[in-house]
Amino acid sequence: MKHLLASERPHKVGLLSLIVMALLTLQVTVAAAADKELYQLRIYHLKDKQQEDRVDAFLKDAYLPALHKLGLQKIGVFKPIGNDTAADRRIMVLVPFKSYGQLLSVTDRLEQDKSFENNSQYWTAAYNNPPYARLEVVQIQSMSDKLQLQEPPLKGPRAERVYELRSYESPNEKIHMNKVQMFVQGNEIGLFKRLGFNGVFYGRVIAGSHMPNLMYMTSFENKAARDEHWKTFGSDPEWKKLSAMPEYQNNVSRNQQTFLYPVAYSDF
Repeated sequence: MKHLLASERPHKVGLLSLIVMALLTLQVTVAAAADKELYQLRIYHLKDKQQEDRVDAFLKDAYLPALHKLGLQKIGVFKPIGNDTAADRRIMVLVPFKSYGQLLSVTDRLEQDKSFENNSQYWTAAYNNPPYARLEVVQIQSMSDKLQLQEPPLKGPRAERVYELRSYESPNEKIHMNKVQMFVQGNEIGLFKRLGFNGVFYGRVIAGSHMPNLMYMTSFENKAARDEHWKTFGSDPEWKKLSAMPEYQNNVSRNQQTFLYPVAYSDF
């Protein structure tokens, strides 16, 4: 019996080592994730001006004040340029969180916010008179712990400002990670910063309807400034070298951009 126990000991020690290593790896992974910001992009799809006004009123008078009270200060609210004539009107709300715990806590407290009960046009609207056609939520994680949401230093007229939301879908998860690597290790983000693109956030979509996906938002004083920046970007030697590297070829299957403007009650 003693011989059997002794023979089993190396196996048990080896198994214990594997368990400890796995727990340490998990701890490091969780710690790394905790250092990355989270961004919730709420997209309200609206069928007409009446719904748009109702959602606007709720966001301005109830939702943003509630978030501010809970310690979230940089809430961006945007509408697509040309939204008034679109068949699918949209309002986009960008909410930054420091952690998953904060996201869950804030979500739970908002759902129990008694002040919302006074908003009959939105929160307590009847089932046959909804305030929106559909609510789409995209959850985004910053690409690294060094990247955090930035309020752009725009000085021009607010009505002329252009925020550009870009989405890069990839054929599969592995190729998506290659595109993320191009942004971080390849320093595409550094190129945007050097050329003055006023990046608001750079992140990976971790939950949404279009995946795998990389999303980021840049901002400009006006449309002319936006076009000039991208013209400069396309001819920059660093970009030409980066985009020509064999390891970064064919890592995007769909590129979509949306031009936005900030509403009057947006925090930036």
